[in-house]
Amino acid sequence: MEIGGGVIETWLKKHRLLYTGATKHPLILSIRDGTIDFSSFKRWLGQDYLFVREFVPFVASVLIKACKESDDSSDMEIILGGVASLNDEIAWFKKEASKWGVELSTIVPQNANQDYCRFLESLMRPEVDYTVAITACWAIEAVYQESFAFCLEDGSRISPELRETCQRWGNDGFGQYCSSLQNIANRHLGKAPLDVVAKAEVVFLRVLELEVQFWNMSRGSS
Repeated sequence: MEIGGGVIETWLKKHRLLYTGATKHPLILSIRDGTIDFSSFKRWLGQDYLFVREFVPFVASVLIKACKESDDSSDMEIILGGVASLNDEIAWFKKEASKWGVELSTIVPQNANQDYCRFLESLMRPEVDYTVAITACWAIEAVYQESFAFCLEDGSRISPELRETCQRWGNDGFGQYCSSLQNIANRHLGKAPLDVVAKAEVVFLRVLELEVQFWNMSRGSS
């Protein structure tokens, strides 16, 4: 995660333990050290496929807010690139599911997934400020980027079968996209009213909580 003096950097220092809990969760550590139970990976694969399908309209709603509320046209271009990449992401999930024998049509969203999707729906309401929505978008993407990039660092022993998964979210290109989202969020947080900044911080913390619950669900624990 990039270093700087923005609002987000302040939050990352303030809530370091919570952020580390989401980005270095035991499931991620088990991927990194090669001890993951593949049944957990397959559970994650099916559930995350369902989540991504719900994530698409959320990111689209952020794009609409950017068009209406942002003072910088590059916001729209960056977010639009994220929307476009989700089509490839859904195709990747389908390919992986076929490879792992996961029948996506029979997957039912578990409680942690339902909670996360309801949270996304709540952020799509017109009254939710763009600053809050883009902060959530950054946080959701950043947790995955940092988690899977950690799995690719020197000293990791990831299984060959999972390397492509780690590279999908841990690659430098996705890292640059997350940095761009962070810069957008920081810019808007820096000039937002205090009540909006407070709402955005609550949303950031809720994302971390939901990410941990999603990892826990994938491991088969509550």
